[in-house]
Amino acid sequence: MNQKIVKLCEKIKLVITDVDGVLTDGGMYYSDKGEIMKKFNTKDGMGVELLHKNNIKTILMTKENSTIVKKRGKKMNVAATYVNIKNKEQELEKICKIFDVKKNEIAYIGDDLNDYNIIKLVGFSATPANGINQLKEIADFISKINGGDGVFREIADMILFAKNIKTNL
Repeated sequence: MNQKIVKLCEKIKLVITDVDGVLTDGGMYYSDKGEIMKKFNTKDGMGVELLHKNNIKTILMTKENSTIVKKRGKKMNVAATYVNIKNKEQELEKICKIFDVKKNEIAYIGDDLNDYNIIKLVGFSATPANGINQLKEIADFISKINGGDGVFREIADMILFAKNIKTNL
């Protein structure tokens, strides 16, 4: 990990992540009754747990109004789950106040256009390997891992490494 990334990650106290395309592969499964399924990666759940154990909070943020995301957030014991958020950057000031952090102490992981504005406002930004090119142009870190394949865990491990925290339970 290069020194610029280490310096950015050292400051992180809160991680905000998009859901579809980051914690999932972006697939949405519907029946005539609505959304029925999303596939999450267990490694990402462990990443949330390791961050939590080391006093680094995680927030899930999605433009979808998804009961599945709310349930996954509860199971992972995240600090907050924001659903139905159309302008993510507008939530940033509120999040800073609620969690007593500065923007440069926040990491954001996103993969698509609705992540573009918020990704420019935080201290450390990342996108999966299959994130859109516009984000790859501005993100601090581009993972070699696709969304849904453990990209959140990779970022969590980077933050913990930069803070010289051993990742064991």
